[in-house]
Amino acid sequence: QVQLVESGGGLVQPGGSLRLSCAASGSISSIYVMGWYRQTPGKARELVATLTNGGSTNYSDSVKGRFTISRDNAKNTVYLQMSSLKPEDTAVYYCNADVRGLYRRDVYWGQGTQVTVSS
Repeated sequence: QVQLVESGGGLVQPGGSLRLSCAASGSISSIYVMGWYRQTPGKARELVATLTNGGSTNYSDSVKGRFTISRDNAKNTVYLQMSSLKPEDTAVYYCNADVRGLYRRDVYWGQGTQVTVSS
């Protein structure tokens, strides 16, 4: 089994910055893709950014130029540096990982961390 634990959410003023972290632990052979998604009440979960183990990134248009995804493969950890935050970035942010375990490949989700952008 694999666990994803997120941290770093909170309340920030518009224009401010936050950094989210997500550490994966458990029976991990390799992690193909790690990423961040977000969800607001009444809406579907949406992609924010993903990063492959080869270094390829994908960002939603709404965060390009403001958010940066990175990962520490040795620590099985992914980060999301968020800058120039806007009220519309307010959401629960979820970490996601495509993991090869000891016997199978699966996609895992973290429990979510709240990000609130408000003055």
